Amino acid sequence: MASTEPALHLALVEPEIHWNTGNTGRTCLATGAQLHLVEPLGFSLEAKEVRRAGLDYWPRVDPRVWPDLEAFEAALPELGEPFLVSPEAERLYWEVEYPPRVVLMLGRESVGFSSEVRRRYTDRMVRIPMQDPLLRSVNVSTCAALVMYEVLRQRARGS
Repeated sequence: MASTEPALHLALVEPEIHWNTGNTGRTCLATGAQLHLVEPLGFSLEAKEVRRAGLDYWPRVDPRVWPDLEAFEAALPELGEPFLVSPEAERLYWEVEYPPRVVLMLGRESVGFSSEVRRRYTDRMVRIPMQDPLLRSVNVSTCAALVMYEVLRQRARGS
């Protein structure tokens, strides 16, 4: 029997901005990914802004909400191999050959991941190239889309 569990997961760790979460939720629907939200959240999931950003698709997003990063990390063996998107990473996101089951993780909009998390996952971090050296990061929902579609591109090519 085939598993109904998605092979692509996207986790927003402590997201702060409701419209980024709504936009990311729509992209998860488009890519067949499961959205995970790791608390604390900087907004209520009932906020009209989340629903507005997710349009009429938001009820279908059905995000899995985790009480904290520790609880989410405990589930990683069942979900897939984690890859963290961070500007501090050495590897570019398209240089990774993503495994069949993958969990893409993005940190808080304001500060990304804590230094402890970055140390723990140093070999699992990828970055999106930026030409402007003064730019701290790209919008989190844009990052999510770029990396999820790279996973899909690789799967379509069989690589």
